[in-house]
Amino acid sequence: MSAKPDAIRPDWWSKTFAGAVLGATLALALAGLFAWAGPGGINAPEKAQFVMWIMAPLWMAVFSTVYLFRSGLRAVLWLGGANVAAYSLLFYIRSSLG
Repeated sequence: MSAKPDAIRPDWWSKTFAGAVLGATLALALAGLFAWAGPGGINAPEKAQFVMWIMAPLWMAVFSTVYLFRSGLRAVLWLGGANVAAYSLLFYIRSSLG
């Protein structure tokens, strides 16, 4: 007997959503952290260009690992928590350095 291939699991939609939306916001926060706390501070020359270009690799790194979570709910919760932590740290650094 040949085994029937597994159907696409329904939680792939929620994992994709988590990677697309929460991954993008996490990449934005991480890029902002680098912009504010990285070498030279926020006013370093040519830093804006680097921060702009680092967004896509950060986002794709998060997006590509989102399918390793056991469920879509776990992906949303972990990425949501990472977003809260990253934005909290970003706002703290901005207030203390700015």
